[in-house]
Amino acid sequence: MKCVVSGLVLVCLMLVTAGCESSSSDVKLPRRSTQAELNQSAATALQELYRSMPISKTLVPKAKAILIFPRVYKAGFIIGGQSGDGVALSPTGVPLGYFNISAASYGLQIGAQGLSYALFFMSDEAIAYARNSKGWEIGVGPSVVLVDEGIAKTLTTTTAKKDVYAFIYGQKGLMAGIGIQGSKITRINPEAGSAPVVK
Repeated sequence: MKCVVSGLVLVCLMLVTAGCESSSSDVKLPRRSTQAELNQSAATALQELYRSMPISKTLVPKAKAILIFPRVYKAGFIIGGQSGDGVALSPTGVPLGYFNISAASYGLQIGAQGLSYALFFMSDEAIAYARNSKGWEIGVGPSVVLVDEGIAKTLTTTTAKKDVYAFIYGQKGLMAGIGIQGSKITRINPEAGSAPVVK
């Protein structure tokens, strides 16, 4: 069943992204990034998060780790899917490991977009669960709160009592129903590589 879902996600992303590529240059099916590239893009995406949602930075002093997916590609036409690679960082920015996030969805949907995810792990138990599970499905295990405008107004280091706080930001393209519930996170081992030279 897992292979079927993974296959559907990949096929859906390839077909829909190919169909949308001519109308949206922002959404393209990427190759797998190297560790160096993920480190660089994660650092940039994290700064973008702090600029666009300043409340996220207030969680850093109490966070045990930050799992950031710089670019998650979400596409759908009846059957939808999303996928992206990311890196877990210590609160000081040291890479701790590399991960993929993927999900499949069914129903009335059409479109494609790229976005970023950041998950702030606030407890050692949540980190242990994610580390020890062979594939962590969000919604099973540690409690995850998706931070929206309403929650952001009351969120402080004092009120942050849940295991994980998730932020979705940097949306490009058009698609309704953005969410993280049901997404599966698995560990990956990308090549070390070297960061691209910025000219």
